[in-house]
Amino acid sequence: MTDIRISDAQLRQAAEEGMDAFVHVFVEAIRQSIHGELTAETMAQLNADQITLLAWDILHEEVMDGGFVQLIHNGYGPFIFKNPFAKAVKLWGMRELSKLIYDAHTLYLKYKDQIEVDCTEEEFMALFEKCPEFDEMDDTFVEKEEAWTAQIAEYIDQHLEQFAHVE
Repeated sequence: MTDIRISDAQLRQAAEEGMDAFVHVFVEAIRQSIHGELTAETMAQLNADQITLLAWDILHEEVMDGGFVQLIHNGYGPFIFKNPFAKAVKLWGMRELSKLIYDAHTLYLKYKDQIEVDCTEEEFMALFEKCPEFDEMDDTFVEKEEAWTAQIAEYIDQHLEQFAHVE
């Protein structure tokens, strides 16, 4: 396992800035520990909670930017839907997010062959019209994102040792 360290001062500053900054400190420390490369080899250096946090960060960034269609198109579908991410966040107490991921997984299986292809910007934008079932899920994610980020920050705070050593 990779030894991830965060200074107490850095953690206090992030906590003062808010839950997004607090979560981000851990995400960045984990990313730095694997040199920004999330591969099978580097995942073996992390524990389940650290991998789940990185999966949340990817999900968050992609869905907030362009929805589940973008997440899948950018190649993250297998990482989110073929790994136990939904089960992991359920174990973190995030049942609503888990259910959303399971529901999105069903649509992923239905549309992945259409969405995962290389395409022009125009063809990419047309994917949103071809896959309108994701719209409601995208909206739900955006509406609940702040509450879910707060839940993740609380989980990290209650399980610090699972994410990093605070010095």
